[in-house]
Amino acid sequence: MVITITLLCPARLFSQTNYFVSSHGSDTGPGTQEKPFASIYRAVEKARGQRGKINVYLMGGTYRLDRPVVFTSHDSRQDGSTLTLTSYKKQKVIITGGEALHLKWAPYKDGIWKASVKQNVQFDELFVNGQLQHMARYPNYDPTAHYLGGTAEDVLSPQRIARWKSPEAGYVHALHPSQWGDVHYRITGKNDKGELVLEGGWQNNRRMGMSEKYRFVENVFEELDTANEWYYDKNAKTLYYFPPAGLDPRAAIFETPQLASLFEFRGTETKPVENITVSGLVITQTTRTFMQNREPLLRSDWTIYRGGSVVYEGAVNCRLLNCTVVNVGGNAVFFSKYNRNCVVSGCQISDAGASAVCFVGDPDAVRSPSFEYNEFVPISNMDRTPGPKTDNYPKDCRVYDNLMFNLGLVEKQSAGVELSMCQNITVSHNTIYDVPRAGINVSEGTWGGHVIEYNDVFNTVKETGDHGSFNSWGRDRYWHPDKTRLDSIVATYPDLALLDVTQPIILRNNRFRCDHGWDIDLDDGSSNYIIYNNLCLNGGIKLREGVNRVVENNIMINNTFHPHVWFKNSNDIFRHNIVGAGYLPIGISVWGKEVDYNVFPDAASLSEARGRGTDMHSVSEPEIFENPAKGDFRLKSDAAAFSVGFKNISMDSFGVVSPRLKAIAKQVDFPVVVVPGPSVDSEIVDFMGAKVKKLTTLGERSATGIDDIRGVLVISIIPSHAAAFFQANDVIISLNGVPTNSLKDLQKARMSVIGTSADIVIFRNQHAYTKKLEFDGRK
Repeated sequence: MVITITLLCPARLFSQTNYFVSSHGSDTGPGTQEKPFASIYRAVEKARGQRGKINVYLMGGTYRLDRPVVFTSHDSRQDGSTLTLTSYKKQKVIITGGEALHLKWAPYKDGIWKASVKQNVQFDELFVNGQLQHMARYPNYDPTAHYLGGTAEDVLSPQRIARWKSPEAGYVHALHPSQWGDVHYRITGKNDKGELVLEGGWQNNRRMGMSEKYRFVENVFEELDTANEWYYDKNAKTLYYFPPAGLDPRAAIFETPQLASLFEFRGTETKPVENITVSGLVITQTTRTFMQNREPLLRSDWTIYRGGSVVYEGAVNCRLLNCTVVNVGGNAVFFSKYNRNCVVSGCQISDAGASAVCFVGDPDAVRSPSFEYNEFVPISNMDRTPGPKTDNYPKDCRVYDNLMFNLGLVEKQSAGVELSMCQNITVSHNTIYDVPRAGINVSEGTWGGHVIEYNDVFNTVKETGDHGSFNSWGRDRYWHPDKTRLDSIVATYPDLALLDVTQPIILRNNRFRCDHGWDIDLDDGSSNYIIYNNLCLNGGIKLREGVNRVVENNIMINNTFHPHVWFKNSNDIFRHNIVGAGYLPIGISVWGKEVDYNVFPDAASLSEARGRGTDMHSVSEPEIFENPAKGDFRLKSDAAAFSVGFKNISMDSFGVVSPRLKAIAKQVDFPVVVVPGPSVDSEIVDFMGAKVKKLTTLGERSATGIDDIRGVLVISIIPSHAAAFFQANDVIISLNGVPTNSLKDLQKARMSVIGTSADIVIFRNQHAYTKKLEFDGRK
């Protein structure tokens, strides 16, 4: 009898049932290939409760959803059984939250057309022939602009506001005053003084209002004045559109998103959604959610909206595979609260309004939480138990082999992968680029155990400042915003710093490049990190105060190690690393547990380090790599670095592995290695669109009219930079407050810039001028 049951159960358990869905089908049919269902909802309903392996095949076409497809515990599959929603034979299947508009266009005036809208729809975004258009805005959208697609200081000037008859429902978008992210406001009207009445500004956890310089306004009718702009008059139910040259709106397809999410997995810890896979689909056109982004993430700089085009909450062994998530208004994929063993893999995630993949646990799982930067739970009231209070958070999930780019189109406080209040998340073999902030962000230490490996992350921090390609905070329960008190807390209670980050966070075998900050930035209190075998192409590695960080066998090209305000008992280790310049410490009196056995580019920087009491066994030699122009930064076999324990790093394992994704992924730019040496006085290097050298001769002094032989001389402008900041014969006197009397000084000054701009003093036409230099990725 036992043998019979053992043989029969697997046959029943692994029996396979297929359902088919077609946009031309009928929900009254049987769901066969010959008579498919018309809706995904009907197929999911039919599969509910059935045993065995269930496949829901979607035939090629576009499926417009009027509500999300929701999976609950009733859709769960037993272990060994699955429910898979996928395209049939890799046909192109588009799942969209956009509604197609039925419009009759007529010319309005000045190149603008108008159409009456009979459908009952909301208007937040507009797609024309699949391309996202721009709400009527000031200033007009400029794809070459550094910030927000174009900004203007006079957005809120009385003169500009006076032009607007009814700006209600318009928006003001701005950077945070410190460029840590962005803020957004809805216009609700005008007051008696003619000023705008605004609500919002809650999208950053360190509220300081908005930047007075970097901001724009949208959804105001009077600003409809250029091609690809549109405006919807809600009261008159009339859509206005300025088509580009050559486009006849009467022959175009107009769509507007109606849903914030398309797939939702809604379970709990006790009743999870289990063993469901969504694969091979194009997921597109969801609404923007920036005004719903207001939940603070402990004491990080972030707030969050718990939603996305695909939402997982209470999911176990669920997967999103080989999908294209594109043109979504907010987050692409969001894991909220309890999730276990879920996977996002093989996906292209691009052109998203916010982040690509977020893992965010329940704040009620955190012991003694604080939510705003300046909050702190007194030690006497603090829960001293290590780890989480509940299991209501993501754990043991994987983000593998995904291509993520063009993110944060609306929300600049965003990332390729965001980790907050979660544990043991593996982020592996992803390629992430063209993002306004960090590629990978860890909001706080709760609860560690993450493995971040083999990722290729570049073109980051493009619209913000003061962070890096990898960014983290450790403002856990021990952390205090007053540095003096924080030092005392760590000295008196050394065990507190590891109560939340209970397992090490590992960064290994990644390639990072940040042109507007650090490649790896461990900020306020980040603790319990193991960082090794990373190739840092531009921004170096920063460690602010924290404990128990081990940094070894990393390569820092044209940059260095940035230790900032360490604790006396940090236990930090920095060894077997290659740096491209001397360290740049800030507020360091005690150098951790060990800083030694490293490789410096010249004897002078090594001597400087030894003068501080570190690196007694370190060596110096120029960085002689195998083939840096091709990205091969392995050291040659006779390098002195091997004598102090450095080991070569594999250079062919970064980023996505799927042939499909590798074929379309952008490639990182490899820097020209700057080799310091005693003969740099006559060396000419590229800097911000100019050829520069150290000013060394009386003739150069005479030609420029400067009062002494000092500064860095601009020889010429690089032809491809016709709009370069400099002019030939300029002398760069200082950058970011650092005097620049040599190319090494200029390099050090450039590395000291932690934002996207800095003051530069140049001598031109017999006068010294202080100007703001914007860094747009140029060297």
